[in-house]
Amino acid sequence: MKVELTRFKVKEGQSEVVDEWMDFLNNHMKDVLLTLEAEKMYVETIFREKVSGTEYLYWYSIQGDGGQAVEESTHWIDKKHLEFWEKCIDSKEQPIDLDTEVVMISDKVQDGMR
Repeated sequence: MKVELTRFKVKEGQSEVVDEWMDFLNNHMKDVLLTLEAEKMYVETIFREKVSGTEYLYWYSIQGDGGQAVEESTHWIDKKHLEFWEKCIDSKEQPIDLDTEVVMISDKVQDGMR
């Protein structure tokens, strides 16, 4: 099991497109959730922050081993998700992986992830 929190910088001037992206994901949640099984993605959450005028998106995830990468997916929702990614995420800025110090998941929940 892999638990991650990663920060990505949003391209300058793309806040409105990020709004569209987040609305898209929220409005198509049924289809989004269908794609998580192949990825062995148990939890995926996106947070948003603005610091001194710079916008960031944070991805928090809990994923099982051996899941399919989103880039390998043929599902239309993942293709659209990656289109938004290309428009919004600044690939010139190195993403920052925060260090996992403690993972607190009950045995009951972990059993359901296996």
